[in-house]
Amino acid sequence: MENSNTVLSLRNITRVYRQGEEALHIFDDASLAIQTGEMVGLVGPSGSGKSSLLHIAGLLEAPNAGEVVISGRDCVALRDNLKTGVRRAELGFVYQSHNLLPEFTALENVVLPQMIAGVPRKSAETFAKYLLERMGLGPRATHRPAELSGGEQQRVAIARALANRPRLLLADEPTGNLDPKTSRLVFNELLSVCRNEGVAALIATHNLELASQMDRVVLLHEGRLLEGAELAAHYQSL
Repeated sequence: MENSNTVLSLRNITRVYRQGEEALHIFDDASLAIQTGEMVGLVGPSGSGKSSLLHIAGLLEAPNAGEVVISGRDCVALRDNLKTGVRRAELGFVYQSHNLLPEFTALENVVLPQMIAGVPRKSAETFAKYLLERMGLGPRATHRPAELSGGEQQRVAIARALANRPRLLLADEPTGNLDPKTSRLVFNELLSVCRNEGVAALIATHNLELASQMDRVVLLHEGRLLEGAELAAHYQSL
C-alpha cells in the first residue's frame, strides 16, 4: 500500500532481455512498495532476477515498462545526471563483494562518499566513526581492507552505504561470501543499524532464516513478486 511514507514504489515493472530471436521475460507486471524504515527481504532461486530488480530499483537499469517511484518521483525517464543525483541523495548500495578502496583505511572509505557529497571533513569523520562503532569496528577504523577479515570488510561496506544517510538501502546478497556464523552476525548488525537510523531496506538473500528476521518477505517467482497470501499459497503448492 502506498502513502506519503512510501520510499520506493515499483509499479507494473516489465523487463525483457532479448537473446537473438528469443525474448526472456524477467519481470511481468511486478509491483512492490516499501515504507519509511521498513525492512523487506527479497528471496527467490538463483537466476530469478533478484539482482536485476535491485538494479531497476537503484536506477542502474531501466525497465521496458512500468514506473520506479522514489520518494514520490517517477525516475524512469530522468536524464542520467538526474538519476545520479537521486541515487546520491536517496539510496545506499551494498553488494556481495565489498568493493572497498584498498589504499584507504576503513574510516577513510566511509568518509570519502560524504566528502564527495559536500560534507565537511570533520563532520564526515564524526559520522563515519559513529557508523563504524555501531558496526563494532571502532578499534579497526585505521586499518586498511587487507588488514580486515571478510566480515569486517563487509561491515565497512555497510557503513559506507549508510554514510550519506539514505532513505533506502539496496543490498544484494550482502552476506553471501561469509561463513554462516559471520553471516548471521553481519546481517543482524545491518538490520540493527538500519532500524536505529530509520533507513528502509530491500535486501536480496538466498538465506530464508535471515530473511525471516525482516518486516516482510517477498518471493520473486516466474517474473512476479509474491507475498502474504500468495506467498503462503505458493509454498503450500510445493
